[in-house]
Amino acid sequence: MNIAKMMKQAQQMQQKMQSMQAELADKTIETSVGGGKVTVKANGAGDVLEIHIDPAVVDPEDVELLEDLVLSGVKQAIEQGKAMASAEMGKISGELGLPPGLGF
Repeated sequence: MNIAKMMKQAQQMQQKMQSMQAELADKTIETSVGGGKVTVKANGAGDVLEIHIDPAVVDPEDVELLEDLVLSGVKQAIEQGKAMASAEMGKISGELGLPPGLGF
């Protein structure tokens, strides 16, 4: 077992992870709920960037529907962002030849 080689691989992995995190912050996903009445844009870092609400869904008599739509859209955007991040990080662990279960 070559400790110097392992340390170099660990450094390379850390650099790749930092690079990937920066790339993920630039990648965006967009989800739509309620038949397109509410759209949410998020990035791969898990940040919600934008929320758009169709004025047709704004009903003062039914605020609960709008709240549910916004919450659902935000949850979906965050889930998709996490899935994108997980897939990208999995590529790094695959490059390193890590056994299953030891990836990211």
